Amino acid sequence: MTKMLIAFYSRGGATEALAKAVAEGARNSGAEVRLRRARELVGPEIMASVQGWAEAAARMNDAYAAPTVDDAIWADGIVFGSPTRFGGASSELRAFIDSLGGAWFHGRLNGKAGSAFSASSVLHGGNESTLLTLYNTMAHLGLIIVPTGYADPAMFKGGTPYGATAVVPPNGAPTEDDLTAARYQGRRVAEVAAALKARQAAA
Repeated sequence: MTKMLIAFYSRGGATEALAKAVAEGARNSGAEVRLRRARELVGPEIMASVQGWAEAAARMNDAYAAPTVDDAIWADGIVFGSPTRFGGASSELRAFIDSLGGAWFHGRLNGKAGSAFSASSVLHGGNESTLLTLYNTMAHLGLIIVPTGYADPAMFKGGTPYGATAVVPPNGAPTEDDLTAARYQGRRVAEVAAALKARQAAA
């Protein structure tokens, strides 16, 4: 069975919703999925400055384990999800990615499928640049980057050719078109990861 890690950070739930849709698409392709949420790097006093942050974090941390290096080594495909932070990925997700240095050094991530998705709170809020910076990192890790392209009709209604995205105002949620694009992304990455795994086994 193809194994997929979906490692994401979400503050209010928008990126979480995309992550769940990516997981659904991967599972529908027969993949085993580990859905993991990166943890906060700031203390409760900072979290208290944003209404609902602490409560949402507690709920999500109850629902999802934190991603680990072992999760990344276990997976045949890795999908990173993050809200945009000034045009890049969140520090919470980046901290997890930075923990993969030892696995990278020993070549444990080479040849795995990799992809990314993102959410922003405003139009032109940096979704595409967030995905592209994550793809730069994937190249260093040795992942084989799997963008969504326009290979499915869903991508003409939601997301970008780089990956699923959503523009979600505060207290909003991704649209059904956004979620459909995310499901397609999960399916596509799972299928590519399965093909890579079969090719590596044959070699």
